[in-house]
Amino acid sequence: MDEINLLWHQLTDSETIIRSGLLVITLIVFAENGLFFAFFLPGDYLLFLTGVFGGTGVLKEPLSTILISIFLAAVIGSLLGYLFGRFFGNSLQRRPDSFFFKKKHLESTRDFFEKYGFMALVISRFLPVVRTFTPILAGISHMPWYSFIVLSFVGGAMWVGSLVAGGYYMGQHFPWIINYVQYIILFFLGITTFTVVKGYLKLRK
Repeated sequence: MDEINLLWHQLTDSETIIRSGLLVITLIVFAENGLFFAFFLPGDYLLFLTGVFGGTGVLKEPLSTILISIFLAAVIGSLLGYLFGRFFGNSLQRRPDSFFFKKKHLESTRDFFEKYGFMALVISRFLPVVRTFTPILAGISHMPWYSFIVLSFVGGAMWVGSLVAGGYYMGQHFPWIINYVQYIILFFLGITTFTVVKGYLKLRK
């Protein structure tokens, strides 16, 4: 049990992930962007803190390498989710609820997708959980692959560029911010919670 708790902490603790190196960060981003069982992994604040740690020199790679690596991880992860939805979507929809899969996440993503259409692929990049299930639902809906690729590139570039570059700027100009990692995480979690609750109340209404 202690080993499971330790693994869970390592998978969800952004600072631990970032200090493990860029390869681990890209693997986490890849999984969170298209593997339905990885929806719980950190996303937005992981990218921002990666930028912060890059700007302060904790991560030694240049900004261009960080941006390209995470961007490719996000796009390829989404593509895998799209292919999974296209070829195995029906079995996923019949899958019973478990710790790693909740049918409600797929249904709420479906409502989001119906509301925003193809642009959901861009907007969802900034919404946890929805970000994971949107490419899967795009595959289930048999969205044309070329439309998916274009929108995935646009959304991925906006998501990675704004958060990583923003964090990098903060890390370079305000290096003391690295001492307040926990507050940054709480800030992003607060925004996420507000967005999710607001969306839920709108759907109920």
